[in-house]
Amino acid sequence: MRHHWSLFAKRVLLTLLLTLLAGWLIGYPREALLLFLISYLAWTLIQSFRLHHWLYRGLLTDPPESNGLWGELFDGIYRLQMKNARSRDRLQAMINRVQESTNSLKDAVIMTDSTGAMEWWNQAAEDMLGFRFPNDRGVVIQNLIRTPEFKHYFTAKQYRNPLHLLSPNNKNVHLQLQITLFGEEDRLIVVQDVTRLIKLEEMRRDFVSNVSHELRTPLTVISGYLETLIDNVDQVEPKWKKALLQMQSQSNRMEALINDLLLLSRIENQGRSQRRNPIDVCSLLEGLLEDAKALIGQQSTRVTLSIETDKALNGDETQILSAFSNLVYNAVKYTPEGGDIALRWFADTTGLHFSVSDTGIGIDPVHIPRLTERFYRADPSRHSSSGGTGLGLAIVKHVLINHDARLEIQSRPGVGSTFICHFPKERIGDTANDGIN
Repeated sequence: MRHHWSLFAKRVLLTLLLTLLAGWLIGYPREALLLFLISYLAWTLIQSFRLHHWLYRGLLTDPPESNGLWGELFDGIYRLQMKNARSRDRLQAMINRVQESTNSLKDAVIMTDSTGAMEWWNQAAEDMLGFRFPNDRGVVIQNLIRTPEFKHYFTAKQYRNPLHLLSPNNKNVHLQLQITLFGEEDRLIVVQDVTRLIKLEEMRRDFVSNVSHELRTPLTVISGYLETLIDNVDQVEPKWKKALLQMQSQSNRMEALINDLLLLSRIENQGRSQRRNPIDVCSLLEGLLEDAKALIGQQSTRVTLSIETDKALNGDETQILSAFSNLVYNAVKYTPEGGDIALRWFADTTGLHFSVSDTGIGIDPVHIPRLTERFYRADPSRHSSSGGTGLGLAIVKHVLINHDARLEIQSRPGVGSTFICHFPKERIGDTANDGIN
């Protein structure tokens, strides 16, 4: 570039000197210089008009013919145009390929800007959600998916968990929607048809519920006869006494399992709690404290309760009692004699929280992600000794889901565990008891 500029400067300077020399020879140096400047300015203006006319044709045509600096300028701009055209063609081909591949997906893919205006979507989005191209381009997506749940989910920007909703086209189709932020808060929305999974889950719940109901009647009969026999154990041969006691123990375990299965099925079928009655959690926890002390009996395990807020919790009191009692009884069950159990009810800017901490056996972190699964046990060897059904934490999880809450588990083997129920601030009710400070 420096070489071209130096050559151009030399040419201009040489032309200027020749013009001055010619003017001096004829006796008019000033007039010759003025004529040179006017001619050069006119030539420059002509080249500028040619450049303007060429650039604004809107077509990649050959550049105007010219010499010197203007010729190099025309050629340089033309090369840049060709380079940009090739880059644009490559990008367009890539975009076309991406669009073709996403159109072949069974899942709906939608792109919106930060305000929710529709920018692009694939064919599956039209089938699942009823979008129409190009009529819906630029339309705010909340005007096309008109449900309060979706509007809240879209604007809250809390996209850790997917949203489940019914298809606007077919109320029998269940959809799972997941949003990802990119760019300047633009959104990529992926929608899946989960109708089959929902139907399978409903079949599983119905099966468990029906089987549990069917088992309850014969088990009640068996338990009744066993209780009668044990009440008259003195009239039974001694060799049958141990067998009867074991049968009664296993019968009680089966009855507890069936009760938990029915409770879990009922909680799942209720879905998200529509009951928004204020729950006096303070009184509820005081009752659980007394129950825990009764379970401990003469042991030296210490149980304490710290109530740091008098705010009520809006929800279903029966479900909340089931969840809290499972956490408290688990702490009592797995805390050895001489240990400590701390119950705490408190509030902060994010909402309400209930925690149960113990100095028990603890849990290996590898088991924590699966603890809330049905019948999952971190240590299967304790199955017989603990006497539990393996459904306690599953009940807790579903109760919290019904109350828009989540369960946090902190634990270290040999140190103890802490289970925390986090309720969002939308679940905060009025003061439960004005007498509590």
